[in-house]
Amino acid sequence: MKKVLILCDLFPPAFGPRMGYLCKYLRVFGWEPTVLTETVEDEHAFHFLTNLCRVEQVNFYTARKEKARRRQWFFTMLRDFLSGYKDRKMYKAALRICREESFDLVLCSSFNTFPLAAARKIANRLKVPLVVDLRDIVEQYAGEEFLSDMAPKGGIGRMCTPLFLKKRLRVRNRVLKKAQGVTTISPWHVQMLKRYNPNVELIYNGFDPELFYPETTPTRHFIITYTGRLLSPALRDPSLFLEALSILIKEKVIYPPDCQVHWYVDEASWKIITGEAEKQNVLSYMNFKGYVSGAKIPHILNNSSILLLLTNKATGNGPKGTMTTKFFESLAVEKPILCVRSDESYLAEALEESHAGLAATHVEEVCEFLKHHYKAWKINGYTHSSVDKEVVQRYSRKEQAGQFATLFDRLTDKPENKAEPHA
Repeated sequence: MKKVLILCDLFPPAFGPRMGYLCKYLRVFGWEPTVLTETVEDEHAFHFLTNLCRVEQVNFYTARKEKARRRQWFFTMLRDFLSGYKDRKMYKAALRICREESFDLVLCSSFNTFPLAAARKIANRLKVPLVVDLRDIVEQYAGEEFLSDMAPKGGIGRMCTPLFLKKRLRVRNRVLKKAQGVTTISPWHVQMLKRYNPNVELIYNGFDPELFYPETTPTRHFIITYTGRLLSPALRDPSLFLEALSILIKEKVIYPPDCQVHWYVDEASWKIITGEAEKQNVLSYMNFKGYVSGAKIPHILNNSSILLLLTNKATGNGPKGTMTTKFFESLAVEKPILCVRSDESYLAEALEESHAGLAATHVEEVCEFLKHHYKAWKINGYTHSSVDKEVVQRYSRKEQAGQFATLFDRLTDKPENKAEPHA
């Protein structure tokens, strides 16, 4: 069995489902993974994806008290900006692993830049191919969402963010140009990253077929469900949905005792939702559920009547390449999906191809969609979407592990990429 060393910024139990599910299924295709990642505390979203393989962690934030941790975070980010501190420490940890095991390929998965530089360096040291997997890139955002995480908060942070961003893009693009393979999550991302490397392949996010499958569950209420985060209304705009809900309530098409909207979000997202809901006078229908672990999501989706996807138009300054994991998991449980506002791009196309729901651009069509499925719920006690099952199966995490393995095999079988003996 061939071996791959995976360097990634996040891995279960932290929020790192893409690499977690890859490690769950990769052995089926003849590859043994070993993971090196950053320690992230107080994260249990994907605890069920632990103990899949050998996982080593690098802890950058060892202070216990909150004030000390904030100070440590600041100086770590500063050292990282000035000297690539985090990648240097990650590389040293990778060297220790490589003294114990030999590897045929290095895979680096990141939503930002870290730990790309470390991955490139260790792949060069081992003389094995490097594959870069980018889950998100800064060019996809509508504004400065997530960018503030690169620099200190407040006024100093706003001044520093462009400098941090410029350097990180330079590091990212330099590594991309040297990688033997690049994978990413949407056709838009493929087009963007081909500017730096022609060898870019599309491997979508997806669903685990062992966890996500349809169940016919009658419910007491007509439940509209959203799971995830709302970084900003510019990225994910709920206003079209809330306006339609307000109209149907005023017209007495939907009755208050029946309908509930469940938001499985964090406090910051809930603040955005309540502000938008107050504008449409539908706040009383909103139910804050908080974040839940990934293991609970299949049950939540199957006990819903409508599954809500929030995005915005992809043209202009809108978000690009929106192909969220929530979409694929919603497909798998075969519940009606309401995407508002339609991105008018790849997500809308995938929704139409799968026959799974509506990518809406006007409030009238949202009203008709909600009315149709509300009526079905009143009759049957549940809702169902007649999806194209062949399309849905393309997005299985197991199938996607096979895509990664095929790429790995192709790169390691090339004579010019053959690994030389190493300790």
